[in-house]
Amino acid sequence: MTSTLPLFPLGTVLLPGASLPLHIFEPRYRQLTVDLVTGAVPNRSFGVVSIKQGWEVGAENVQALQAIGCSAVLQDTHRFPDGRFDLATVGGSRFRLLEVEENAAPYLVGKVEWLPDTPSPPELASVLPLLAASARAAHARYREAARFEREWFPEHSPEMFDDLAYRLASDCLMTMEDRQRLLEETVEARRLRLVRKVLHREAGLLAALRAVPAPLSEFGHPPNRN
Repeated sequence: MTSTLPLFPLGTVLLPGASLPLHIFEPRYRQLTVDLVTGAVPNRSFGVVSIKQGWEVGAENVQALQAIGCSAVLQDTHRFPDGRFDLATVGGSRFRLLEVEENAAPYLVGKVEWLPDTPSPPELASVLPLLAASARAAHARYREAARFEREWFPEHSPEMFDDLAYRLASDCLMTMEDRQRLLEETVEARRLRLVRKVLHREAGLLAALRAVPAPLSEFGHPPNRN
């Protein structure tokens, strides 16, 4: 099934269920926000696609966008007197970007097809509880290495595995490449394997460097310029 979705290219990767705060100041995205709030764009939803290089993308280089993105659902807005907005959004569903329309609106609009999960093969489905446990253990090791003080409370049943990898990843700093690979993986068992591998690697690096991760916003340009 294909849909039409406003696009918000960003220098970050949004995962399903993850929070994404945005500060909106550019005119085209101010208009997108108005369209979301007024219902001109249905379901208060737009598409976040990662930029392969750099922080920004224009109509002349839309090929710089990743093929797989994630919808963002608008949850809350705050409008400033000068017309800027602060948005609270959360990741929704994955999609494959089929086509980009440059003149349909002030912002980019994409023709997308939704990307559902693929059932795990029987040999992997049978070991999902073990994969989930090992992924949680890798997450705990990462949090210890990163010296996280706040507790982590999963918001779903331990028997639900479809979004566990996303929730583990959203609590940690990972490279854009790793997040994009996680977003593109449609088999839940393989996602758990991937997030376990990445978190083990990152925990080992933190322990070896004796450093704790800092938000990317502290370095260079912010990842959500618009």
